[in-house]
Amino acid sequence: MNKIKDWVNRLKKGHMLSVIGVFLVIIIILGVMLFQKQMEARQVSENTYNMAFYELVDYVGNVETYLAKSVISTTPEQGAETLTNLWREANMAQTYLSRLPIESQELENTQKFLNQVSDYSYALSRKNIYDESLSQEDMDNLQSLHGYSVELQNTLNQLSEDINSGRIKWGELTKKGSAAFAQQVSTESQDGFSNLEENFHEYSGLIYDGAFSEHLTNEQPKGLTGEDIDEEQAKQVAIQFIGQDKIKEVSSLGKSENATMISYTFSMQTQDDQNINISISQKGGHVIYMNYDREVTSEVISHEQANQIGKDFLAQKGFPNMKETYYLIQGGIITVNYAYNQNEVIMYPDLIKVKIALDNGEILGIETTGYLNNHVERDISKVKITKEQAKETLNKKLNIESEGLAYIPTEWKTEILCYEFKGKVEETEFLVYINAENGREEDILVIKDTPNGILTM
Repeated sequence: MNKIKDWVNRLKKGHMLSVIGVFLVIIIILGVMLFQKQMEARQVSENTYNMAFYELVDYVGNVETYLAKSVISTTPEQGAETLTNLWREANMAQTYLSRLPIESQELENTQKFLNQVSDYSYALSRKNIYDESLSQEDMDNLQSLHGYSVELQNTLNQLSEDINSGRIKWGELTKKGSAAFAQQVSTESQDGFSNLEENFHEYSGLIYDGAFSEHLTNEQPKGLTGEDIDEEQAKQVAIQFIGQDKIKEVSSLGKSENATMISYTFSMQTQDDQNINISISQKGGHVIYMNYDREVTSEVISHEQANQIGKDFLAQKGFPNMKETYYLIQGGIITVNYAYNQNEVIMYPDLIKVKIALDNGEILGIETTGYLNNHVERDISKVKITKEQAKETLNKKLNIESEGLAYIPTEWKTEILCYEFKGKVEETEFLVYINAENGREEDILVIKDTPNGILTM
């Protein structure tokens, strides 16, 4: 006790007690200010999430309205306008849904629903633009989608009541995730989400023959063939692909489980102490990618020579009949895009990228994702119009330089068989794709011939 008194007396004499008091006051003030800042930030966050939620409610309401209108529309002109509006509103609903701090299976299904409404309405609007009436199947699908949109709207309205009453606090959801969500929402809202989940489980079976097709996007990669292999077998595939004589050491980087193509990844050290990363698919032991970074200080290999080196390499590795499409040169390395060529029909979805060093022609990388996802032998008997009929739809100013057939991918992960016309209007080069079944203009690309390569936009 005496020691404590002596210590206090010494502090008094040295005016240290006052200094400590000032420090304590400063700490308290800073603490209060920090707390206020946190409260302000939390309020801003709450307001931001509330705004996103109410925007979502409004856009989902618009989706429901336009779906209802689309069911009774009788003319292609009115249908095109309604479906275009539906496409826009569904896209905006997706945007605001993605801003909410909720991760749950129900909202994943909601995102999927809005995505398909957007894609489907866009596909049908193209029918209307071409003055086609919607089929009975199209109308039935729209009616079905409208039923789901009503259910979604009802559930969101119930959630809106929970937010207004304070039962849902976005800040708590951000901290605790979907478990907190399940605890906070009212019993009625939980029941609503349960019903919604069940409805969307049923909805997931909706398949239509349009631009976006659920059964196509859910398929396993078509080019991924063969039996499953283990890590040791994958390691041997990787070593054989690179060449045993080039490798000093191999280490495993693990197995990727949550990917479209489950794979084993390895890091290799070469005899000259360079690093190579390579990924091998579990199914079939296919090389998904290989990347070998080294400095390239000179360019003595021409583009034409590099292209042939790449083609020969692909043929040797089990990828025959590949045709160069576009290329890019950067830092002494040329990256060439090759597409599969089936009986003179270019299969653009079956794409492989190859990196080639321009100092000595060494292969520095390969990426086969497009090929492994899409490669099959296609039916090329779907041609229903002649090349001359397809030309009739082209702009008369286009001076055609080359022509042929090609399968092109769409943004909905489907494929279309087209006539490909390459030509110029004045000094600008174009690729124009005309549907080989119905003569529609499917896509137009501008070819950019840059100093570093040929690209398309």
